[in-house]
Amino acid sequence: QVQLVESGGGSVQSGGSLRLSCAASGYTYSRCMGWFRQAPGKEREGVAAIASDGTTTYADSVKGRFTVSRDIGKITLYLQMNSLKPEDTAMYYCAARAQDCRLGWWLLRQYAYDYWGKGTLVTISS
Repeated sequence: QVQLVESGGGSVQSGGSLRLSCAASGYTYSRCMGWFRQAPGKEREGVAAIASDGTTTYADSVKGRFTVSRDIGKITLYLQMNSLKPEDTAMYYCAARAQDCRLGWWLLRQYAYDYWGKGTLVTISS
């Protein structure tokens, strides 16, 4: 059974940084994973993704501020978030795809993924 568990969320002031982690268990099939977020009253949106070959893609709203990475041995996905803004406030979710993938815009879409974590809350105050 695949489990994705996010951690690292919290409350920080605008301009601060946070590092999210997503630990995967029961999941060794592919290395294609992503981060999504959902703010209150808004739809879930793709933030960053990493393809099987390690290449990455980002939403325009976070480019230059967020960095996605992974530790294949630990089967852990990370999201380093810098220069945080109040509009980054949301529940952040980790997602994993059962099959390998190549980089593309579609990796920021929910339908690309088969497994989801329960989320970790990020709150940015001004």
